[in-house]
Amino acid sequence: MSPPAVLHIDLSRQKLTLESAGTLLFSCPVSSGKAGTGSQQGSGKTPLGRFRICKKIGAGLPEDTIFVSRLPVGRYPAAIPEGMNEHSDFILTRILWLDGLDPENANTRERYIYIHGTNRTDSLGTPDSHGCIRLSPQDMLTLFDLTEEGTEAFIRL
Repeated sequence: MSPPAVLHIDLSRQKLTLESAGTLLFSCPVSSGKAGTGSQQGSGKTPLGRFRICKKIGAGLPEDTIFVSRLPVGRYPAAIPEGMNEHSDFILTRILWLDGLDPENANTRERYIYIHGTNRTDSLGTPDSHGCIRLSPQDMLTLFDLTEEGTEAFIRL
């Protein structure tokens, strides 16, 4: 049995890597919180520290699925929810819901901090989210298939 994979998210480089026993399994650009880092409720900041994937959401759904409150509501761009437009910041493709394992990030799950697909792929590589970690839809599909609930993640500067 191979060692478990571990996610590393380097905010200074806006890059995610997935490794197992020192072997790189996957790497991609990300977009983290535009407001910087922190764990305050409602801050729009990306938390730092040690996490685990507590829930995987969206298996088997189309790549362009839009999620609202973790529920699929349609496909982008055909089914844009009322009050939004094609430039809104959507949660697309899949969701990896993070749970904080350190005292300073223990509220991460209650803050609804995810790794998820985005329609705003032009912002990948720069901080532009509301605290979540955004990936391209294609990278999100790959990462979703390579991880399990319980996979450890480290978010660092």
